[in-house]
Amino acid sequence: MNAQSPAVETSGLVKLFGSTHAVDGVDLSVPTGTVFGFLGPNGAGKTTTIRILATLLRPDHGTARVFGHDVVREADKVRWRVGLTGQFASVDDDLTGLENLVLLARLRGYSWSDAKGRASELLEFFDLADAARRQVKTYSGGMRRRIDIAASLVVTPDLLFLDEPTTGLDPRNRNQIWDIVRALAADGITVFLTTQYLDEADHLADRIAVINHGRIIAEGTTGELKAGVGSGTLHVRLLDPDVRPEAERVLEQQLGVRVRLEYDPLELSSRISSSDVATRALVHLTEAGITVSSYSYGQPSLDEVFLTLIGRTVDEETKQEQP
Repeated sequence: MNAQSPAVETSGLVKLFGSTHAVDGVDLSVPTGTVFGFLGPNGAGKTTTIRILATLLRPDHGTARVFGHDVVREADKVRWRVGLTGQFASVDDDLTGLENLVLLARLRGYSWSDAKGRASELLEFFDLADAARRQVKTYSGGMRRRIDIAASLVVTPDLLFLDEPTTGLDPRNRNQIWDIVRALAADGITVFLTTQYLDEADHLADRIAVINHGRIIAEGTTGELKAGVGSGTLHVRLLDPDVRPEAERVLEQQLGVRVRLEYDPLELSSRISSSDVATRALVHLTEAGITVSSYSYGQPSLDEVFLTLIGRTVDEETKQEQP
């Protein structure tokens, strides 16, 4: 971790749209040279926060600094140090990949020869050299995301905002984007990554902040967030899917735990306090005549942490609304 001042630092950041607090008192500190994961459900405030930090929106209250520069008073200095890849394509569909990058390089002050050289370098790095002279509208989803990120890197930024860069991509293209993020971080670029894919943050981020209804509800490494849930998770795989309702009833009745039914009709899971409780759960299932084909006990997944945190927020808001 770099010992420099934070790449991003916010205090009491607020953005209102009418009476709605899209961002509601956000405090962040993003270390330089790291990948910072910013998680939250749709409408949580992720994109609004990024737009403020990238100087595209002015905050209503609070402060935000990027490499020590205030995003309102020193917006020009901030813009020279950041790149932004939004949720939607920022390049021209009717131009080729090469033409898009040359155009952006020229706008950033490159000479014609240097612009072509930089464009070719980026196309090679993003594995788009063979498609350089094709119109972007003929590109696949994964290629479009790569050309978008390349466009953000025409001038290498110190901080790159990636707003849900892999949404809608298949696993192969997602992995390609992951490799690009790792390569950028290895070159010392700070990456501020918003995503709805929990495994993406788990694989890429050095630290994670979870936002819901405009407020930060948790922050830490993936290990710290998982430990903060306060319990492990028992995953059970049954031999017969027809007995899953009975297995759910037995566990909830005997152990007093809430059971989660997984997408696989053979699987269910529950958060429990210790391995002893896990053993007792398996004994109860055996006594009920339910055959378990396999099981595991360990830390909760980041998905489970996320659902727990979001659930807590909803509970707290419900309590506050009660007279």
